[in-house]
Amino acid sequence: MLTAARLGAAALSAALLTGAATGTALADTPATGTAAPVPEGLYGKGDPTYDGVWRQSLALTALAGAKVTPADSAVSWLTGQQCADGGWPSFRADTTAACDATTEDSNATAVAVQALLALGGHQDAVDKGVQWFRTNQNADGSWAYNPGSPGDANSTGLAVNALIAAKADPAAVAKAGRSAFDGLALFQLGCAAPADQRGAFAYQPKPDGALEPNALAAGQASLAAAGGKLPVTNTNRTDAAPKALPCADGSTGNSVPRADSAEAIGAYLTTQLTAGGQHLTLTTPGAPPTPDYTATAWAALGLIQGGHPQQAAGPVDWLAKEGSAWTRSGTDASATATLLLVAQAAQRDPASFGGDLVAQLTALGPAPKAAASAASSAASAPAKEKKDGGISQWWLIGVGLLIGIGGGLLLSFQRKRGAKL
Repeated sequence: MLTAARLGAAALSAALLTGAATGTALADTPATGTAAPVPEGLYGKGDPTYDGVWRQSLALTALAGAKVTPADSAVSWLTGQQCADGGWPSFRADTTAACDATTEDSNATAVAVQALLALGGHQDAVDKGVQWFRTNQNADGSWAYNPGSPGDANSTGLAVNALIAAKADPAAVAKAGRSAFDGLALFQLGCAAPADQRGAFAYQPKPDGALEPNALAAGQASLAAAGGKLPVTNTNRTDAAPKALPCADGSTGNSVPRADSAEAIGAYLTTQLTAGGQHLTLTTPGAPPTPDYTATAWAALGLIQGGHPQQAAGPVDWLAKEGSAWTRSGTDASATATLLLVAQAAQRDPASFGGDLVAQLTALGPAPKAAASAASSAASAPAKEKKDGGISQWWLIGVGLLIGIGGGLLLSFQRKRGAKL
């Protein structure tokens, strides 16, 4: 089983859907036994085999939004994981050995590209990553978790996020005439589905071609459907609730137009969140349903990107209250970083979002070059000093002139008064 810290990865979603997810979760706990050792510069203390690049990328993206300047070792670790062809694996224990192209990870590549863009100054690595997506796109426009496999909603959505972040129009990134948006549309349920499932995303089609809603696929794909990327910085607001997919009576079409995709998934998620107590649910064969923190977090990001922060407020509040169980009180780097990205997107104070998320995440990696408070003070102090100093200086000059003029007038008046006397 893949590590629980990589719940956002499509491979784990596949395991959960097929009932193959068994064994003990590795999570983000200290590496023991045969687990790979945690490299210097990596955020988190757990085995990095399945989620090293994933959690590092999320951590760097979230900390960049918090104005934390990471250690050089943290950034060089991520860039050093990139393969010669531009992709990233989940984790490279030996970076001197050539990558196995079949095991490169589209999910890791997508978040790595977005992290390097958030940090700035890594355009060559970003360009190589974008080219990797162009090369490894499936003929139907989708992406798989590993190249050469059938595509899925999570991997395709994350690829779209990366393309948008890199300013590579997903509508123009195509294979065999099928664009990235066409690939994403393959997994969205349309008018042929029952009314309460329309707009949802399936992970992959079932063997018979049918699409079945999946919480994690719906949450992660929603950000791409809304035209978003990490970090989410959208401040647009639509006061109306997301519009359900318009379907005529008796409609049998199962293709969701691109123009309706974001609203349709937004409406589906809003209904599911409301029914679930403001969180989505993870259903694993043979196990009782449990809250799906990852899916809920991505759903909130998708709703905010879609211009519906009011519909995201409920799940954001729920995450602020319950998120510490997911982050293991700030010891799971991937979960902590994702929660910080949600707090930032929702414009909430990360210092009181179920704990101080910036402090917790910073503590899980190498000491940063500049902490959040220091960076913020350094950025604001010169402007404040200039502003205050400028106002104070001109105020003093103005007061001095008034005093001088007033004194002169008074003296002139007294002289004239004395002359008359």
